[in-house]
Amino acid sequence: MELKPVAATVKTPAQNFTGDVYLTPIHSATAPSHLTVALVRFTPGARTNWHVHAVGQTLHVTEGVGLVGTRDGTVLRIRAGDTVVCPPGEEHWHGATADTFMSHLAMLETLPDGGDPTTWLEPVPEELHRSAGRPGAGAPTPADRRFSCRRGLPAAAVAGRRR
Repeated sequence: MELKPVAATVKTPAQNFTGDVYLTPIHSATAPSHLTVALVRFTPGARTNWHVHAVGQTLHVTEGVGLVGTRDGTVLRIRAGDTVVCPPGEEHWHGATADTFMSHLAMLETLPDGGDPTTWLEPVPEELHRSAGRPGAGAPTPADRRFSCRRGLPAAAVAGRRR
């Protein structure tokens, strides 16, 4: 057993994020495990660029309200307690709504050779983020809690699979 001290929080690189986003590493993979976990905190309106993970990503919201969007136009409104599973190869973005902080645990695996599984793409346009956060913009209802942002499934199609 090993007790690890709290790691230093860092501001994320501006080339991959819009707004102020802070990351606290929780666990870095050591063989044979490939698991990496970080607490990511988004200020209101902050978000990732479009990006994709070679082996997928799981997000577990710890506080606040946020959004997750995919290239097919699906946008999910996420809240504390929600878990989002993005499959390998799916281009997506995530961040806080315009008026609320949001924090989540980001869990993913490194590549078998230990490399970074994330490919960063272009920023999410302000208008896309702003319209995604509007009520009725494809976000699920407040009763929804567990999401899968699998390509091709609109928010309404996965609504029946909530806990």
